[in-house]
Amino acid sequence: MSFGEAGGSEVDFETMHGRNWPSITQFSIFLENRVGQLHEVLRAFQGSKVRIVGLTISDSADCSIVRLVLSHPEQGREILELHKLAFAENELLAAELPAGPQSLMDLCTALLQAEINIHYAYPLIVHPHGRCAVAMHIDNIEQASAALHAMGFEIICEADLSG
Repeated sequence: MSFGEAGGSEVDFETMHGRNWPSITQFSIFLENRVGQLHEVLRAFQGSKVRIVGLTISDSADCSIVRLVLSHPEQGREILELHKLAFAENELLAAELPAGPQSLMDLCTALLQAEINIHYAYPLIVHPHGRCAVAMHIDNIEQASAALHAMGFEIICEADLSG
């Protein structure tokens, strides 16, 4: 992937979804807040090639939102539909954190300098290239990708999650 010389964020390819910047798909699954619901969702992927590579749960008194990043999002979508689970999809930016004590601070500083808000973030369970990684729902994925890339951060795409 190559970013433009003049601070632009154009890459030399276009994705299937018409984007020209890397992102990953997040599935937000809406569940009743009762015992066993998360287990049922996780069990839906059992026996498939789909692995859960990112997970966070938002809980309230009557419902929960389980946010998942999957190794194979197309097959994951089919599984969710097959099991009649209510879900929505969002695009997230995922970046690897370099070694060092200030890597998360450096990431936040790069996004702050680009005036990009992080709405929420969570770590990925897998480390595609042997380093910790964080998935972020942010204001502008294209601009954030360029800003982080310029600061030396490696941006993760869906292909990195299926290995």
